[in-house]
Amino acid sequence: MSYSTADSLRHVTLDDVRGAQKMLSGVARMTAMEGSRHLSQLVGAPVHFKCENLQRTGSFKLRGAYVRIAGLLPEERAAGVVAASAGNHAQGVALASSLLGVRATVFMPQGAPLPKISATREYGAEVRLHGQVVDETLAAAQAYAAETGAVFIHPFDHPDIIAGQGTVGLEILEQCPEVRTVVVGIGGGGLAAGIAVAVKALRPDVRIVGVQAQGAAAYPPSLTAGHPMSVENPVTMADGIKVGRPGDVPFGIVQELVDEVRTVSEDQLAAALLLCLERAKLVVEPAGASPVAALLSEPGSIAGPVVAVLSGGNVDPVLMQRVLRHGMSAQGRYLAVRLRLTDRPGALATLLGVLSVVDANVLDVSHVRTDPRLGLTEAEVELHLETKGPEHCAEVGRALREAGYTVIG
Repeated sequence: MSYSTADSLRHVTLDDVRGAQKMLSGVARMTAMEGSRHLSQLVGAPVHFKCENLQRTGSFKLRGAYVRIAGLLPEERAAGVVAASAGNHAQGVALASSLLGVRATVFMPQGAPLPKISATREYGAEVRLHGQVVDETLAAAQAYAAETGAVFIHPFDHPDIIAGQGTVGLEILEQCPEVRTVVVGIGGGGLAAGIAVAVKALRPDVRIVGVQAQGAAAYPPSLTAGHPMSVENPVTMADGIKVGRPGDVPFGIVQELVDEVRTVSEDQLAAALLLCLERAKLVVEPAGASPVAALLSEPGSIAGPVVAVLSGGNVDPVLMQRVLRHGMSAQGRYLAVRLRLTDRPGALATLLGVLSVVDANVLDVSHVRTDPRLGLTEAEVELHLETKGPEHCAEVGRALREAGYTVIG
């Protein structure tokens, strides 16, 4: 399957997706479908995870990248391919190119996480670091394509890419034939569009629900306007769906076949990632956890059985640490308090004794004695505490007040 610019907007069909599935045989894994007892109880119907975080390269991106590159003409393959990505698409293009014997150059932002840069190189691509944001990286990759003749492999805005991603939908129907709702994260729209093509062609009764991060939600206004709209300066921890404008090709499919697009907050994304790790024992990146965030935010509004697509698991360890702490805070399991006390020997030990009685685990203590805001005999203490939930947080606050401390933040 190879398309020219003139027909790049043509509709992707079920036959295209089935052709992609044959092409991917022996290349992409049929990833596991795992049940979630906790979410099933919350939703009131069976909830299953489609674990694309366990796919080769750690995300679904290999599927579309391989189909796109495999469909190139011999002279196009000889010219090599180029891509721009902060992570998942980079790794998918790198591995697909290596498997197909095609030279790949991948442009990545200078601030891209080191594990993703290393993985992309290990999969066989030449990595060039350029720009501080993906838009600058994208421009550099397109300029390279124009200069060298290399074929630019777009992360989502091409029929071959969408057909490859649509194989996830075929697997969902095979693994969970009783499914009533598929929930999937949306960035540019390639995965949601591909799944919608496959699922709606075979089971038009199944609802497709897309999920975007609130700070990068270009689809709701675009669907209202009837054409792709841009979001200026999208902001979200979910870099896998941090896309400022829907792709032209996937937008048309999403507009026609996706039943609903919802948004989730950063707190909801953090809580979802924490749930996947604690309850399902699955490492999932924030974008991959977005369907879980949607289920957590409105569990009674989605008909089951539900399949939530965990699109990727390539999370930077530094981000994981921050997100987990944020998720614990959102669930009332992490508490930061600031208070003043009289600066005398044993004062800090007395304070820690109060916290010990209410079983609050002290993670960090910051003790400030010299500050213009403090009196001569005062000290300010900031404590980071691990707690057991909102009720325990309230108990900790009461214990501090009853002991005579004034909590100031």
